[in-house]
Parts: sequence; C-alpha cells; structure tokens
Amino acid sequence: MSPLLDAFWRAAAYCLHPRVILLSLAPLLLAGGLTLALGWYFWEPAVAGVRATLEGWSLIDALLKWLGSVGAGGLRALIAPLVVVALALPAIVVLSLLMVALFMAPALVTLVVKRRFADLEAKRGAALWRSVLWSLGCTLVALLALVLSVPLWFVPPLVLVLPPLIWGWLTCRVMAFDVLAEHASAEERRTILSEQRWPLLAIGVICGYLGAAPTLLWALGAAALIFAPLLVLVSVWLYTLVFAFAALWFAHFALAALQRMRVATAPVPSLPPQTIVPLPAP
Repeated sequence: MSPLLDAFWRAAAYCLHPRVILLSLAPLLLAGGLTLALGWYFWEPAVAGVRATLEGWSLIDALLKWLGSVGAGGLRALIAPLVVVALALPAIVVLSLLMVALFMAPALVTLVVKRRFADLEAKRGAALWRSVLWSLGCTLVALLALVLSVPLWFVPPLVLVLPPLIWGWLTCRVMAFDVLAEHASAEERRTILSEQRWPLLAIGVICGYLGAAPTLLWALGAAALIFAPLLVLVSVWLYTLVFAFAALWFAHFALAALQRMRVATAPVPSLPPQTIVPLPAP
C-alpha cells in the first residue's frame, strides 16, 4: 500500500478514538461560542448594512423590485441574510482551522507518536511562536487569494475548483508545518516539505473538498436561517472533525516520511577491526 493511502486509512481509524472525539469538543466550544456571540450582537446590523448596500446598487435594486413584482418578495427578504452567511462562512472555516492547528494538532501528533512512532527522536525544529506566525501568515495569504478569486467564482467550473484549492493549500501549509514542528529539525522539515510537496498538497486538496461538505447545510434556504444557531454549531463541529482528520492524515504521512528519511540517512556502523590471532606452532 502506498504511504498516502496507508496514512489515509490510519487517520480514518484514529478519528473513532474516544480521545480524538473529546478533543474535537474544545474547538467546538471556543469557535462555536465565539461565532454565536458575534452573531447575537452583530447579526441584525450586518443584515441591515448588506440590505442597504444592495439597495444602493441600481442593478441589484432593480432585480429586487422585479422579484417583488412577480410575487417573490419572500425571496427578496432572504437575499441579505444569505449574503451575510456566505461572507461569514470563510471566517468560520479559518477560525476552525486555526483552533484545530493550535489546540488539537499537538495532542493528535502526540497520540500518533505514542502509538506508532514511539522511537522517533524529537528534534524540536520549530518553536510555538514560529508555528503561530506561520499559520497566521499562510491564513492571510489564503484570505487574500480568496478575495482576489471571487470574480472568477461566477464562472461555473471555477467555483468548484478555486475555493477547495485555496483551502487545500492553506490546510497543507499549516498542518504539515505543525505536525513536523516537534520531531523534525528545521533542515528535515524543509526537506520533507520540498520532496513530498505534491502528496502533501494532494492531502490538503482532498481535505479542502471534505471541508466544503458542511457548507451544504446552508443550502436549505429559509430553513437554514430559522435553524441558524444550531447549524452554526453543527458546521463548526464538522469543520473541526474534517481538520482533525486532516491533522491525523498529515501526521501519519509526514512522520512516516521523516522516519524513512532518518533510516535512509543513518550512518552505517563500522565493524571493529578484526584481530588476527596466530595459530600456535605445531
């Protein structure tokens, strides 16, 4: 079995571990609580602001009036809340990813190491502050790429390709760095990220598509807005589980690559010189 598939099945099995399920509740409480608190205080002003902005655009205002004239006034009332939800979802995804990277990834890596790589030496090639800065920097780049790619989302094929690619790149950069931060040296980390960049990116893109699954919960239209508080919690928990699976997949793959690299580069112990003992004279 290839290292990529081997790591996949191991990560899937680890997701059923009780400790992993319990660890997923911490980001849920933090990210979900923060999301609900912001929604409680800023939902109505945000909807009102978006509605005023849409009505200020002549083309959008004409469209809204046309919807009202054909008896679709209810749909007109849903546009502004749906726009707010669409704008908030990327923030929820990023928040869930950062929560998993900061709070779950170290514990998940420790679990994988104890159960599979107990003999792997920890060289501590990156301190915590470097991991935090790396995650924040990659997140800013991904958010900028998302904003710049928004006009391309109106091209039907690209909307199914660009967001998962951007999320996949972000997941790859954040998770691969975090799982190697403790056990790989700086040089080993750079080598693995360079030599395994395509498998790592493939893991990230697949997890990016998996991360798009919770978004389907908001495709319920008006029902999604009615159950918005519950859907927020469910979405955050699903995002947390997807990113936890991603962290486990990256951990199994990257740490196995690190172990193989150390075995391949380990010096061969030299044999002690043989001492020739002369045979006694007959």
